[in-house]
Amino acid sequence: MSVVVAAEDLARTLAGYDIAYLITVGGDARPHAVQVRPRLEADRIVLASAGSRTRRNAAERGTVTLLWPPAAAAGYTLLVDGTATVTDGGIEIAITHAVLHRAADQPVIPTGDDCGSDCRPVSSATGRDR
Repeated sequence: MSVVVAAEDLARTLAGYDIAYLITVGGDARPHAVQVRPRLEADRIVLASAGSRTRRNAAERGTVTLLWPPAAAAGYTLLVDGTATVTDGGIEIAITHAVLHRAADQPVIPTGDDCGSDCRPVSSATGRDR
């Protein structure tokens, strides 16, 4: 299922989440995940600090994903894709796509969309979705 959420709703959606995981990709094509506390600033997600491997991965391969797990087992995971720019000490992420997703074994409420699992796209602050 897919339900589009307006770009201005991304900040409200993020308010329901706390800890996230930033996923980058190393030179060996292996994912690297670290726990982060991102904040939304206008149309970008900002990480005040990042480790050396995370910074290197983001600088060399800027496509990243942030994952906020749900607070409850039946809740939605928030996934945000973006393009990273390494800054002094931290990382800024231009949002390209965001979706709320949960396990396929959860009840699905049909919306007329063809999403094969229970997901809800969240419009990015830039208004571009996949």
